[in-house]
Amino acid sequence: MRLDKYLKVSRLIKRRTVANEACDAGRVTINDKVAKAGAEVKAGDVIEISFGTKPVKVRVLNVQETVRKEDAQNMYEVL
Repeated sequence: MRLDKYLKVSRLIKRRTVANEACDAGRVTINDKVAKAGAEVKAGDVIEISFGTKPVKVRVLNVQETVRKEDAQNMYEVL
């Protein structure tokens, strides 16, 4: 699954366009490498997002195309 779509589906970022802009600005890394919006995300990857002064680091547990709002937190684990 594309990185920007994963960020939206998992609700780490609210909108896909915002996720796309964050990736283009270099604020998102996968496994300590700057990632573009089209990068593939798979289980076990570590994603770090820089939100201003507060970085968020999560490990991908599973990848699903659609998920309910209540189950979105089961897609990742905060490190």
